[in-house]
Amino acid sequence: MGLKGFVEGGIASIVAGCSTHPLDLIKVRMQLQGESLPNPNPHLRPAFAYNSSGAAIHMPPPPPPRVGPISVGARIVQSEGLPALFSGVSATVLRQTLYSTTRMGLYDVLKKKWTNPETGNMPLPTKIIAGLVAGGIGAAVGNPADVAMVRMQADGRLPPAQRRNYKSVVDAITRMSKQEGVASLWRGSSLTVNRAMIVTASQLASYDQFKEMILERRLMADGLGLHVTASFAAGFVAAVASNPVDVIKTRVMNMKVEPGKAAPYKGAIDCALKTIRAEGPMALYKGFIPTISRQGPFTVVLFVTLEQVRKLLKDF
Repeated sequence: MGLKGFVEGGIASIVAGCSTHPLDLIKVRMQLQGESLPNPNPHLRPAFAYNSSGAAIHMPPPPPPRVGPISVGARIVQSEGLPALFSGVSATVLRQTLYSTTRMGLYDVLKKKWTNPETGNMPLPTKIIAGLVAGGIGAAVGNPADVAMVRMQADGRLPPAQRRNYKSVVDAITRMSKQEGVASLWRGSSLTVNRAMIVTASQLASYDQFKEMILERRLMADGLGLHVTASFAAGFVAAVASNPVDVIKTRVMNMKVEPGKAAPYKGAIDCALKTIRAEGPMALYKGFIPTISRQGPFTVVLFVTLEQVRKLLKDF
C-alpha cells in the first residue's frame, strides 16, 4: 500500500510537470530579470559622459526593461525558437521522478498513519506537519535535478559565449560534478528544502482541506468539478506562500562561480538582501503571475491525474 502511493504520485507529478514546463521556464526567466548579466564584450570601453569641469563620468548602461510573461514567452520563441520553451524538460522529468514522487508518496503514507480512524479525517495542523516532512525529504533527494533544471531554463538569456549549453540533465549533472565539484549539485539545497516544505504543506494540506470543506457543506459532489476547484485553490495558496523563497532559490542556483573569484551571493540571506537593496522588496514576488499561471494548472493537472490514477490502480 505504501509503494502504491509513490507510484500514483510519481505518475501524476510527471504528467503535471511536463504539461506546465513552458510556464515554469517563463517564471524562471522573469525571476532573473534585473539581475546583472556577465559582460559578453569585456574588452569594449564603457560609455563616458563629461561634467562641466570636463572630468569623465562613467555612465553604466541602462537596465533592460522588465516585461510581462506573454512578452517573455514571445521573446523566447522569437530569439531561441519554439522548442526553447521546453528547455530543461529532461531535468523536469528527473526532478518530478525524484522530488515529487518522494513527497507525494511520503505524504500519502503519513496521511494514512495519522488519520483519525473514527472520523476518517486528519486535522489541518497534522496535514501541514505531514506536508513539511514529506516536502523537506523530497527536496533533499531531488536537488541535483532542480539545479540542472534552473540552469537549463536560464541558459538562453545569457550571451552565446557565456552559455553552459547542457545537452541533457545527465550532461548537466556530470559537468557540474566535474567542473564545480559534487557539492555544487546541492547548491541552494537549504532553499530548495524550505521552498518544498512550504509548497508541499500549503499545496497538499490545503487541497485535502478544501476538498473536505466542500464535501462537508455539500457544495459539490465528489468528481472532476470538485477536484479542479480544490486543486486550483490549493495552487493559489502554494504560489503566494512560496514565491519569495523561489526567487532566491532560482538566483542562487543559477549564479556562476568562477575559480578564484568571489561568488555573486554568499548564501540565501545575502542574495535576499542584495535583491531587496538593488530592486526593492517586491522583487521577491517577481514572476508571481507566471507562478500563479503555472501553479494553478500544475496543481489542477496533478490532482486530477492523481485521482484518475487512483481509480485505475484501486484494485492493486
